[in-house]
Amino acid sequence: MRDETITFIGPGVMAEAMIAGLLRQGISTADKILACGPRPERGEELRARYGISFSLDSAAGARQAQVIVLSVKPQKLSSVLKTLASQAAPNALALSIVAGASMQKIGAGLKHNAIVRSMPNTPGQIGQGISVWTASEAVSAEQRALAREILGALGQEVFVEDEHYLDMATALSGSGPAYVFLFMEALIDAGVHLGFPRRIAEQLVLQTVKGSADFYEQAGRHPATLRNQVTSPGGTSAEALYYLEKAGFRTAISRAVWAAYQRSLELGKEKPGHVDE
Repeated sequence: MRDETITFIGPGVMAEAMIAGLLRQGISTADKILACGPRPERGEELRARYGISFSLDSAAGARQAQVIVLSVKPQKLSSVLKTLASQAAPNALALSIVAGASMQKIGAGLKHNAIVRSMPNTPGQIGQGISVWTASEAVSAEQRALAREILGALGQEVFVEDEHYLDMATALSGSGPAYVFLFMEALIDAGVHLGFPRRIAEQLVLQTVKGSADFYEQAGRHPATLRNQVTSPGGTSAEALYYLEKAGFRTAISRAVWAAYQRSLELGKEKPGHVDE
């Protein structure tokens, strides 16, 4: 069990997922975790749920931490960095989960060099997520191990040397659950259109998606091979896939991921106060 004090700047959904994971896996204890934010009622929720501490003073919270987790919205980052400038202890690690924010921007804003930039995703809330991360040269081997443990509390983690992969990960795995949920929603609605009660359509789609993902993982074969196995010549799957291809299904997905990637790049350049639509 780690003895470092971990301060979360921005007690949102992903911060809560990390807190829950750290406690669930015994990586940290409630008395070593502090969340900081502007809403006292949110602090009361986290206190009641996890027994952690809460403060309205982010600068003070940063000063006492060995790990500072930046978990604010991208549009709030610039103002938060001004508050936290020069507050981090020399041996502290700053771990960011802010989409689009480069290590250079975070380091310059904090006036601190030991930076880990990461991109977790929503399934981390149940310990089934995946986080892509990288580290600045100033991050020690011990701090890397600590970052790996913290991110591992959300599920799997993948270290990359090149920071550019973080914006790609934001578009692919970070936003990926939204694409999957939309696909599931469309399938459920199609089932209801056919005549299924919604609860049965939901059950069929949920288990189909879960089972297909598990089967793909266990089979260890390319998705195209698995798709061909369930696509009989002239059959129902072949007919459905023909219409998906005709409608530009692959192109739509590719363009959507590219658009999310471009948006991630834009978020790193935006001025404070911009509202993400």
